[in-house]
Formats: sequence, structure tokens, C-alpha cells
Amino acid sequence: MDAHPGVLEAAVVGVPHEYRGETVKAYIVLKPGASATAEEIEQFCRERLAAYKVPRQIEFRDSLPKTAVGKILRRNLADEARMKKEL
Repeated sequence: MDAHPGVLEAAVVGVPHEYRGETVKAYIVLKPGASATAEEIEQFCRERLAAYKVPRQIEFRDSLPKTAVGKILRRNLADEARMKKEL
């Protein structure tokens, strides 16, 4: 996904799914002035990834949670998704 011309940064995590147990969700931050739709991102991934790696859910964000050194906190994103599922 980072190879997409409109994507500044992205993180992919497993999130709860009723039927599958877990599914792939992508969190994407777009470059300033860029635009992309979830369908466009999904199609981009389908052309480059194996079917099971293509995100089933895509969420656009202004920023991603990071450590003090700039590493993306994927666990925070996964925990957030689990908490939303419980509500």
C-alpha cells in the first residue's frame, strides 16, 4: 500500500470478524493534497498481493499512533478495533 502514489503511510492489522474470526484491516494516511477511495486502494492491493492479504476493511486517518522513535503502534490499532467490536 505504501507504493500507492497517494499513500503517505499505512498499517495493516488483524481485527475481529464474526464469520472468519479475524480479517485484514488497513489504516491509511494520505499524502497532503492526495485523494483515494477505499475501492481504489483495494484494487491496487488486489493487483499486487495474494488474495488473503488484501484488506477487507480500509480506514483513512489523519495520523497513526507512533512510538517516540516513529515506529507505528499496530497493537494500539488492533486493540482499538477490538474495543469497537465489544461495544
